[in-house]
Amino acid sequence: MGNQEPKYKRVVIKLSGEALLNRETGEPFDPPVLESIARQLKEVHELGVEIAIVVGGGNIFRGLKGEKRGVDRTTGDYMGMLSTVINGLAFMDVIEKMGIPVRVQSAIPVEKIAEPFILRRAKRHLEKGRIVIFVAGTGNPYFSTDTTAALRASEMGADVILKATNVDGVYDKDPKKYPDAKKYEKLDFLEALRKRLKVMDSTAFSLCLDNKMPILVFSMQEEGSIRRAVCGEAIGTVVTAED
Repeated sequence: MGNQEPKYKRVVIKLSGEALLNRETGEPFDPPVLESIARQLKEVHELGVEIAIVVGGGNIFRGLKGEKRGVDRTTGDYMGMLSTVINGLAFMDVIEKMGIPVRVQSAIPVEKIAEPFILRRAKRHLEKGRIVIFVAGTGNPYFSTDTTAALRASEMGADVILKATNVDGVYDKDPKKYPDAKKYEKLDFLEALRKRLKVMDSTAFSLCLDNKMPILVFSMQEEGSIRRAVCGEAIGTVVTAED
């Protein structure tokens, strides 16, 4: 099992909406995937780690792709934000069924189903051992959920952003296309910018750079990978400010 002592006390986990898709049926949710992620979160929660989650909405609607469907960019972004609310509620349900207290906070008022985002209240939830799920992005169009993760992590004083993806780290080129692609174990922000490595979009990346917020990019395909990331095992790629 490796080291069981958490390296990080408070984490913001960025989960992509696409990861929740059922590839075979095209349904927006694959229940085994939701349950697997919830199980991993429970493992980490039991270590005493404070967990906040930012979830994307790409399994339902991606704002950026809206224009190709004839939807105005701003309207498409709001549709994408509402998709993240649906995903947040799905996560809330499955996590609660595992016996963990959870709260959903939305950047767009939807008071019948989620609390508004209030920083002090969110911090209090974490201190009381509740998982907090941040939905509706930043509440503004033109900002991605990556930017939301960077913003919330900075506001909450998190130790790290854990960016859970389908790839096991950051490579110098697409590992799916190029078998000789080289994986980075560690990177600093300026090197990642110079080499134009796609860690996060530029707005999110700038926020992390300005606030010296480390990012750990890893694959969540393997069971237990979130625990391994939290415990500081050599998993994925760590992007930090230069020492």
